[in-house]
Amino acid sequence: MNSILPSSNALTTRTLEGKVALVTGSARGIGKITAETLAHHGAQVCVVSRNEQACVTVAEEIERSGGKAAPFSCDVSDSASVERAIETVLQKFGAVHILVNNAGITRDTLLVRMKDDDWNAVIQTNLSGAFYCSRSVAKAMMKQREGRIINLASIVGIIGNAGQANYAASKAGIIGLTKSMAKELASRGIAVNAVAPGFIETEMTDKLPEKVKAELLGQIPAGAFGTPQDVANVILFLASPLARYITGQVLNVDGGMVM
Repeated sequence: MNSILPSSNALTTRTLEGKVALVTGSARGIGKITAETLAHHGAQVCVVSRNEQACVTVAEEIERSGGKAAPFSCDVSDSASVERAIETVLQKFGAVHILVNNAGITRDTLLVRMKDDDWNAVIQTNLSGAFYCSRSVAKAMMKQREGRIINLASIVGIIGNAGQANYAASKAGIIGLTKSMAKELASRGIAVNAVAPGFIETEMTDKLPEKVKAELLGQIPAGAFGTPQDVANVILFLASPLARYITGQVLNVDGGMVM
């Protein structure tokens, strides 16, 4: 039986060969798994995090596994730090083909208790950080007339969540930023999309009481939490040639929770 897709369009370990991918917040969690996944499929991965030693550790792990990676310390909430990091990446590799804006923080509390610092820190890292990185990388991508920008949103940015006004606002902002950038950059060969994870297995969810886990699972038609690899797989798809005609979209990775 013939394959639905021609073999040249299949995802292989060489799908991203020759591409330079920059993944922010890739020292742990979804970002780390994403960096490893892109490297496994052939990309030269720039591991970016505020934690310099963690960047080095992850890059070394990828290299030991046969991938290509280099560490870059950067605070995405600081535009000057972002510009320096991107300039260094471009000097070293000559291009950035894939940008994954994954870096993010939470400072959860109820609205009436939320301090200015709680609000500003989350907006500055999650939303402004994605803007700073995209603005800097887009300049190079426009010259290349090629690029993929993939932003990490969240279902919280779609449905909201009590105690997370700052986080929800930052992720809703990511969705608006994604659509606006997609319209601006499509004619230059740059696709911009967002991925919105739902409840994903993390150290935080592992520590939840069984009763709370059961309540959360009751909201998910698939009946299970997702994994960081589930999210990384969607990012890989959007970074690959298979997604060449997709831009301005938000793909929920949530087991059907928001449908």
